[in-house]
Amino acid sequence: MTRQIHSRRLKRGFTLIEVLIAVSIAALGLTAVATAIISQMVDTGSVIRERTYASWVAQNKIAELRLANVVPEVSESSGEVEFASIEWAWSANISATGVENLFRVDVSVSYPGTDDTILVVAGFIGEPNPPGQGNLAWARSGGGSAGGRT
Repeated sequence: MTRQIHSRRLKRGFTLIEVLIAVSIAALGLTAVATAIISQMVDTGSVIRERTYASWVAQNKIAELRLANVVPEVSESSGEVEFASIEWAWSANISATGVENLFRVDVSVSYPGTDDTILVVAGFIGEPNPPGQGNLAWARSGGGSAGGRT
């Protein structure tokens, strides 16, 4: 008889308190993991936004140099600009490529007063074309019209 009572106790399972404690521990662990993941996602979003803005600042500087419509000189320049309500510092390094009238422009972007570069964008600037003459090479190769259709 004592064997049956002892055997019944072994097969009984967990009590309600034991299950509640186990669920509470699991919930606390999952909450900690979720908090860490959300924090990492917020940090990653901030870094992506910062790098995207820095890319736009650098690309805008390269576009400004192209739109100046002059053959650039091998030089370095720097400045500051406000973009997206944030102050940015940029530094442009124009170097020769070995190809006549083709120059490489490396624009690095950072926050003013820091040496930590956020992003570097490279671009190329060639000899400017006279106004309205930019697509003549395409027109010639396409049979007289832009796109090759007549």
